[in-house]
Amino acid sequence: MDRKTIEMMGKIMDTERMGYAYVYPSDGKARKEYLIATTPENMANFVGSHFLDAQKMVITDFVDRLILDTCGGFIDTCPDQKLCMEINSHLAPIQMGEKEAGEILQLDRDQADAYFAAEDRAAAMAEYGMECGMG
Repeated sequence: MDRKTIEMMGKIMDTERMGYAYVYPSDGKARKEYLIATTPENMANFVGSHFLDAQKMVITDFVDRLILDTCGGFIDTCPDQKLCMEINSHLAPIQMGEKEAGEILQLDRDQADAYFAAEDRAAAMAEYGMECGMG
């Protein structure tokens, strides 16, 4: 695993809010999956960066509860209306071309899964080491 992946995971975890984003491309290709920070600004940057290339996007929390989905680059469903207003305050300027999408705290789902698998292995080795040291 490369340093860039580890650093990005650190940034995502530092927000204390993460979930999954699913992008369904306009060209009909396979869905793309990401682990992202689910802060209002980061979700706005994510949606704004896929404004032209996504037919639909779905963002969920870590246990797969819907945060928002889009139709094209526009929010379609967002159960938490207060959160939706916060996201829109960052998203509208991007959609209107007044500013570019900022840095997006995201990892490809495969990168995130590899990170979590490595963490699991490290924890298991530490536990095994403690058991062996006790005997």
